[in-house]
Amino acid sequence: MSEHTDTHGLQGYDVVVVGGGAAGLSTALVLGRSRRRTLVVDAGEPRNAPAAHMQGYLSRDGMSPAEFLEVGRREIAAYGVEWTSGRVTEAVRDGETGDFTVTVDDGRRVLARRLVVTTGLVDELPAIDGVAERWGREVLHCPYCHGWEVRDRAFGVIAHPVFGAHQALIVSHWSPDVTLFLHTAGPLSEEQRAQVAAAGIAVVTGEVAGLAVEDDRFTGVRMADGRVVERDVLFVGTRTTPRDALLTALGAETRETPLGPFVAVDETGRTSVPGVWAAGNAIGAQEQVINAASGGYRAGVTINMELIMEDLDRKVATAGRPVISAGS
Repeated sequence: MSEHTDTHGLQGYDVVVVGGGAAGLSTALVLGRSRRRTLVVDAGEPRNAPAAHMQGYLSRDGMSPAEFLEVGRREIAAYGVEWTSGRVTEAVRDGETGDFTVTVDDGRRVLARRLVVTTGLVDELPAIDGVAERWGREVLHCPYCHGWEVRDRAFGVIAHPVFGAHQALIVSHWSPDVTLFLHTAGPLSEEQRAQVAAAGIAVVTGEVAGLAVEDDRFTGVRMADGRVVERDVLFVGTRTTPRDALLTALGAETRETPLGPFVAVDETGRTSVPGVWAAGNAIGAQEQVINAASGGYRAGVTINMELIMEDLDRKVATAGRPVISAGS
C-alpha cells in the first residue's frame, strides 16, 4: 500500500492514525519521513483545549495547544501525510491479510496495513457549580503544567475521592498557602493527616457548594453552609475515561490502574491486537504532551521497521519463482 495500491475498491494506506494530537502527529511525522503513505483522522477533541498554554515541553514551553497542533499539521503535510477531520467509527481486521478496513463518520472507508489509535481521554470534573466554567483558567489539575504560573498564590484543593490529600500535598511545593477541602471524600488516613499537618495545609470539612466569582474572576470556595473561603486558584482531580472504544472493539486487552482500566501496551505502544498500536492519553492519564509525542515517535519507528521486514520476508518467499514478462 506504500505504492498507493487499491484493494477491494478502497484507497490503501500503510498506516491510518486515529487522533491528531501530540501522539498522533508525532507518529505521522516519523512515518511520513519514512516514506510511508499515512492518513491521520482527527475528531478535533484535544484534552488540553481549555488551556491557554502548555508547559514543560522543551522548546515549546508556553505555546498554545492550538498553535502546537497547527504547526504539527504543517510539518506532517511537508512529508506527504494526509490529514482529515472526522471520527473513525469502526475498524475491522481481516484475519487473512491482517489489513484493516477503517470507516470514517462521513462514510469514507479506507484500508490500512497498520493502525495507530491516539484518541486520548475525557476528564470528568467534580459536580461542583462553577468548576466546568473556570476549568483551564483558575481551576487546574496538574501542577507540572500550571504550578509555576500560579506559584505562591492562595491554593484550594478539592480532596480526591480515591487519593484523598495527595494532590494537596504535591501542590504545597508550589505555594505555602494551601487549603484542602474534604468535600465528599471522607476522612483522611492517619498517614495523610500527619503529612497534611507537616506541610502546613489547612483542612476544611463540609461539602463544597460552588465557586465564588467576582468580575469574571474566581475569588473563593463557597461552602454548603454559606461560608466562602477566599482562594486564588483551585486544584481538582478528575475521573478519567479513555476514548478506547475502537481499541476494545478490536479486542485489545486492558490493564487495571488506580484510575480505572486502560489499554495495555508494550514499550513501543503495541497492543495485544496484531497490527494495532496506541499512544498518548488513550493508554494512561499521566501521558503529558511531551510523553505522548515520545510514545508516538516510538510507535512510528517500530511500525516502519516491522513493515520493512514484512515486505522483505514477502520478497524472500517469492524469490526464485519464474518471472513472466508482459509479452509471454
